[in-house]
Amino acid sequence: MKIAFHGAARTVTGSKHLLTLKNGRKYLLDCGMFQGMGPETDQLNREWGFHPSEVDYLILSHAHIDHTGLIPKLVKDGFRGKIFCTPATRELTGVLLEDSAAIQQEDIRYLNKKRIVEGQTYLKPLYDEEDAKEALTQFESVEYGTWHPIDESVEFMYTDAGHIIGSAVVNLKIKENGAVRTLTFSGDVGRYRDVILKSPENFPQADYILIESTYGNSLHDPDVTTPDLLLKWIEETCEKKKGKLIIPAFSVGRTQEILFALNQLEVEGRLPALDYFVDSPLSIAVTEIVKKYPVLFNKSVQKLLESDADPFAFKGLRYIRSVDESKSLNFRNGPFVIISASGMAEAGRVKHHISNNIENSRNTILLVGYCEPHSLGGRLMAGAKEVNIFGIQHEVHAEVETIRSMSAHGDYQDLTQFLSCQDPQKVKKLFIVHGEYDVQQAFREKLIKKGFRDVEIPELHYEIGLT
Repeated sequence: MKIAFHGAARTVTGSKHLLTLKNGRKYLLDCGMFQGMGPETDQLNREWGFHPSEVDYLILSHAHIDHTGLIPKLVKDGFRGKIFCTPATRELTGVLLEDSAAIQQEDIRYLNKKRIVEGQTYLKPLYDEEDAKEALTQFESVEYGTWHPIDESVEFMYTDAGHIIGSAVVNLKIKENGAVRTLTFSGDVGRYRDVILKSPENFPQADYILIESTYGNSLHDPDVTTPDLLLKWIEETCEKKKGKLIIPAFSVGRTQEILFALNQLEVEGRLPALDYFVDSPLSIAVTEIVKKYPVLFNKSVQKLLESDADPFAFKGLRYIRSVDESKSLNFRNGPFVIISASGMAEAGRVKHHISNNIENSRNTILLVGYCEPHSLGGRLMAGAKEVNIFGIQHEVHAEVETIRSMSAHGDYQDLTQFLSCQDPQKVKKLFIVHGEYDVQQAFREKLIKKGFRDVEIPELHYEIGLT
């Protein structure tokens, strides 16, 4: 059998790994969209490196767009097989893909206005909302913890990855030439002692492992809690400067973590009496889905549910659904808090909020998760003094701050703990994916010291045989 890496190879986004058996069957692990890669992003998302019509099955790890965002294009380009995922992933992916289609159409509309002035040809979105709905008809839900046969050659089992609701590690048993080999794809690994979710589960011994590495060379700060950090910037921005605190947050996972932390501050009597706006219809829909799966919460949250029916709600919380309501926030003076997608500030309503508020020194932009270096969030995180937003150059006068401890990705201690259930001597090869190359190189050295003998960092479209 062979495996090829068509995304998240020496970069963080675009997760796509294609397993091909000697009998010609092809199994795709994730079908993610590249994000925040600058001018090359669009072209990366249009070139597969393989023929979608030749793929037999797609197995998803979780719902984030960098793992699912090209599914409608895969179907549009000829894929006709089943798409396997957990029940929560199926629900979340449905709303995420339709939202992604709407964002693309809006972005393409804006870009084409500029292109026609410059005499360039029109661009088309990767897919539309009808394509997204059509792709969902091929989904099949699979629960955690049971081996599920796909065909006579392959069966798989999901184990909990602890990253977001429904996230899973993909464990494969592959029968070929009378032998059975095992391959595990980590997807994205969550954090041990997460405030909401259960910790990542142990997984069966594997011959081959694909491991993510987003934070493979860093440690999250264990000494400062998320509620305390949020409170600090609410007080600094809203109470002292009477400004707006703008928090770009991924709709899945990060938004719910912020709401949970603000709820905790209210329970403790420390939450300032302000308006807290969640300005993202997608985040609202996702939060409702998350609430449907309390069985995936950790024991502490399940205990909390006995006394607090909704740990994601608190006094002052306001949900913004319509575009007009969203626009009105730009004409309203602070102090208040806006939580809005996307987390990298690369698309969605938060990009408009930043555009309208970035030149006011009373305001703060609080980045609470990983941002690709070329994304708007990444440029702000790197200390840019000027940024281009919607074709307009803005001076950065608002304060830009980060809370690094909020990532849903495990740091290198979490990742090595995740791998501790494995005998390194029995792992024939370990591939590091889903990370920046310099981070991956540092993580590789750590894994070699842990006893993993053959650790490789594949580049885009690299293919290798597995014996």
